[in-house]
Amino acid sequence: MARVHTKEIIDKFQLELVSGEEGVHRSVTTSDLSRPGLEMAGYFTFYPAERLQLLGKTELSFLSDLDPDRRMERLNRLCTDETPGIIITRDMEVPKELLKASHISGVPIMRSKLTTTRLSSRLTNYLESRLAPTTAMHGVLVDIYGIGVLITGNSGVGKSETALELVKRGHRLVADDSVEIRQEDEDTLIGSAPELIQHLLEIRGLGIINVMTLFGAGAVRNYKKIALVINLETWDAKKVYDRLGLEDEMMQILDTEIPILTVPVRPGRNLAVIIEVASMNFRLKKMGMNAAKQFSERLTNVIETPDEEDY
Repeated sequence: MARVHTKEIIDKFQLELVSGEEGVHRSVTTSDLSRPGLEMAGYFTFYPAERLQLLGKTELSFLSDLDPDRRMERLNRLCTDETPGIIITRDMEVPKELLKASHISGVPIMRSKLTTTRLSSRLTNYLESRLAPTTAMHGVLVDIYGIGVLITGNSGVGKSETALELVKRGHRLVADDSVEIRQEDEDTLIGSAPELIQHLLEIRGLGIINVMTLFGAGAVRNYKKIALVINLETWDAKKVYDRLGLEDEMMQILDTEIPILTVPVRPGRNLAVIIEVASMNFRLKKMGMNAAKQFSERLTNVIETPDEEDY
């Protein structure tokens, strides 16, 4: 399970650690945040203790109206062994009862100068990115005319050589050999390269080359949304390949379905040009211009239109 430590959040958002230093290595395992308003009123039946807790102006104002004993009881129940941290927003003063509860439980108490709404938005975006489901695939990811194309296929089929030709034609390499894929939401997959092999390309006979050093910073990018998968496979004379492109095949990666094209490989085929054109055609389809469907409709009209000689 992906997780983020409270210490990373403190460093990322430049939070002030007020109390509970021994708890900064607690783990955050969900991107959901909690503003414990009902809990301040005494209702802890469904208290999400595993979430980061945000106390803003409303919560602290309500707390200040409680008598000291009740305030202490509520804050003790707020600080559990599961709670990764409590953040006070707007740089407001931390209640002394909360500091006592923190010393007992070890829950980190942090303070931010941001408003509650702004901090909540930024925290949610950061946690959703860090805690998103991830996987790794063997392939090459290239940014072609703004389209993230994941090139897959068996080892030795020519993926890296094709990527090199695409880079020479002005496109940008994201990852070679191993592509780390993160699902940021239901239909968004973000691909990137493992840090160890970032900007590197392996060409059999040449070895490892650094694309950024050879072609410049404009030839690489660190991550890209994956929109299309192109699978390269050795030409099989017995197999029937799609010649019209009327039916869209889909491939599931994590919980997201991505269009996939199968391109047969044999001597004489310029794979870089084919993939380049496939990317442009994919963009046209997204704009509502499908050449295969237009041809099919024209063919149907010709077949259905009676010939004048029949009359």
